[in-house]
Amino acid sequence: MRLTSLSKFDQKAVNAMSDLLPFFRAWVADPKRVSAISPSSSALAELITSEISPATGSVLELGPGTGVFTRALIARGLDEGDLTLVEAGAEFARLLSDRYPRARVLHMDASRITLNPLYPSNDLGAAISGLPLLSMRPRQVMGALNGAFRYLGPTGAFYQFTYGPRCPIPSTILDRMGLRASRIGTIMRNVPPSSVYRISRVA
Repeated sequence: MRLTSLSKFDQKAVNAMSDLLPFFRAWVADPKRVSAISPSSSALAELITSEISPATGSVLELGPGTGVFTRALIARGLDEGDLTLVEAGAEFARLLSDRYPRARVLHMDASRITLNPLYPSNDLGAAISGLPLLSMRPRQVMGALNGAFRYLGPTGAFYQFTYGPRCPIPSTILDRMGLRASRIGTIMRNVPPSSVYRISRVA
């Protein structure tokens, strides 16, 4: 059967299966960095990208893994060339470069993006994070947030999902950085269930 003849449901199944093996290999190699044994679900991808549209402009992805959220962004009409994907895993970075040749794929540590000028200041529309913040040190969390908000415009937001019962960014870090967190939804169909938070500047 030709891929173009697959139904939307079948296409999602094909995408999920093609993501599973590289994701599992990465988890076996470094479970703390990957933090889950399977990619995020399409339902979670739809939720975390739900407030983003082509009008948003450039989007930064931190820890995109196999590109589940990237695929959802493109499905929402964003141009592949407006995406910057920052991925620390070498296998994931190669896979992303193959899948999204017009996106900017950077093989680097997302907590160190302030050391690399990615955008002009205040030029970024949104940032989406697949980083395992709960397994990262506070300094690394602050590095990723500082880097993203260095580039985000005044109304730009940082979107983060978590498997935990509350925002994965401690209130002490949010207060110190002048940020606030709002939960925008929870997906019970994800394994494990996940919530998405919008992190924005305090007005």
